[in-house]
Parts: sequence; structure tokens; C-alpha cells
Amino acid sequence: MTNQTGLLVIISSPSGGGKDTIINALLRIIPRSVRFITTTSRPPRPGQIDGIDYHFVSSDDFKNKIAHNELAEYNFYANNYYGTEKSLLEQSLQNYSVIFTQIDVNGKHHFDQAGISHLSIFLLPENLEVIKNRIEKRGGISPELIEERLKIAEKEIAESKDYDYRIVNVQGKLDETIKQIAAIINGRLADNA
Repeated sequence: MTNQTGLLVIISSPSGGGKDTIINALLRIIPRSVRFITTTSRPPRPGQIDGIDYHFVSSDDFKNKIAHNELAEYNFYANNYYGTEKSLLEQSLQNYSVIFTQIDVNGKHHFDQAGISHLSIFLLPENLEVIKNRIEKRGGISPELIEERLKIAEKEIAESKDYDYRIVNVQGKLDETIKQIAAIINGRLADNA
């Protein structure tokens, strides 16, 4: 990563923690912002579109990207690979003021190790029951997989202590969470101006 100009903003949370909803809202209110599209070996969920939700590739293609050092970070989560392609990230940093990515705690730590400058925000749930309910509402996930995701959530929350900000995403107070995060980002942009 060479000539970084845009502000890379990592927004992480456990599964069901509200990342997508919050990023979508921030994209509407922060000028020259974009969502970074990560690459995954996971098959698309119904309604998901390649190049909009994720760059969907085969597991073999993903492993090939790892072998050729094409990823700034990657992770194996719930039997699928997820990662950030260096060339795509570099393009986004050159073309936008704010680039949102919703990588997990491992991805954030890989960015730290690679020396990639970023602002990191972790969305904490009020409790794990809220997360469980959100995952169940999505549908299509077995009770065993829900339990696995809750165990991962506990681990991620414990590992999120080195984020720049940890914000409780209170059920029913989404607008307040969005305003709080927007203020943090605008403050950082003003500092960097």
C-alpha cells in the first residue's frame, strides 16, 4: 500500500451487530464515501449480487490470491474465506474521501500488522440475546450455526479492546449510533485536512 489518501474506516461487530445498516446510513450522509467490496469464497445469499455485496470467487481462486500475495488481509470464518484485495483497496483510497470496510477483528489486526492506516470502530451489542434475535430473523441459519456465531461473537468482543472506538449499538437507537459515528469520522477528516 503506497499513496493512501482516503480515510479507511473499519466498522466491525459480531454477526448481526448492525454493520450493514450503519454503513448504508453513513454512505448517505458522508460525502465522497464508498463501501469497500470484500472478496469471499462464500456463495451468494439470495438477492446478493457479485461486485455489489461481495466479489464472489471460488475457494481455489481465493487460495490462488493468497499464494500470489494479492490480499492486504484475509480470514477464514464459518468455513469460508473473506479478504481485502490490495489493488481494489488502493483504487478506492485514491478515488474516495472515506472508504468503509466491515472486516472482523482478525482483519483489523492484519491491517495493523501491514501498517495500513485506518480508523477502527467496533459496534458492541447490548447483550448477546440481541445478536441471537437478529441472526434468527435473517433466517436460513441452523440453531447449531447460530450457537457457533454467538461463541465467535463473545471472542470478537473480547478481542475488540484495541479498536479506536467501541460503541454500543442500542436496539431502537440506531439514529444516535449513526450520528455518533458520523461525528467521529468528520472529526478525523477535519484533523487530516
